[in-house]
Amino acid sequence: MSNLHTGFAEINGATLYYEIAGQGPALVMLHGHLLDSRQWDDQFAAFAESYRVLRYDTRGFGQSSLPPEPYSHAADLYSLLRFLDIEQAYLMGCSGGGAICIDFTLQHPQMVAGLILLGSSLGGYQPTGQAPPKLIAMQAALQSGDLSQAVELSLQLFTDGSRRTAQEVNAAARERTRTMSAQLFARPPVPEATPLPIDPPALERLAEIRVPTLVIVGAEDDQMLHDIADLIASRVPQAQKHIIADAGHHPNLEHPDAFNQMVTAFLDQAQREANA
Repeated sequence: MSNLHTGFAEINGATLYYEIAGQGPALVMLHGHLLDSRQWDDQFAAFAESYRVLRYDTRGFGQSSLPPEPYSHAADLYSLLRFLDIEQAYLMGCSGGGAICIDFTLQHPQMVAGLILLGSSLGGYQPTGQAPPKLIAMQAALQSGDLSQAVELSLQLFTDGSRRTAQEVNAAARERTRTMSAQLFARPPVPEATPLPIDPPALERLAEIRVPTLVIVGAEDDQMLHDIADLIASRVPQAQKHIIADAGHHPNLEHPDAFNQMVTAFLDQAQREANA
């Protein structure tokens, strides 16, 4: 891997761990909020062959700190890009990382060349109906301190999905998810660290996004994530949606080759159109 650099950046009162490698157009990878930057182990080196790739642990995850104060993940991303002298980038985000990418694009459209959203959440979106029983049980396990049970329920809910058993899921991907989620759940809570939403929320502003956008969702992901994917795909003018079969909330872990090919094709097309 060419020009690999790892470090810690002091950003808006927090210490953020990051890795950057490669040369070419910038590609920034934001992990889901059950994981950390290791989510992209199967993508980081591969895309660093053609891009200047940045991945980092967002505030409160992995090796990054979580000071006891309100914060904005999008503001952290802006400051980190400035720190690394990145003026424009493709943004790739999973789940909560996807929501950060969307918020950032609405706030700094000139800094975004394209979006890749994987099982993305969305600021302002409110789920309907009752919470899944396993989610309620997972939260109860967390509150009681039964972290192993909380992690297992999280895997059943987000990785396996409602139609697959654990034995039907990519075992290595499931255990990598377990490792990252277990480390996250073991972190002590910081009640004062509250995320600051953008106003108006992204849900009401999707039509403002004017960059090529790839929306990806795992076929076995929760219905709410499919609903959000449909919303984004229908309201963002340059969006295209793809479903990865036999995958839950983190398809890039379960099917890295298919995911990488899909993203490569999208980025190639986006760059051809930008240079036309």
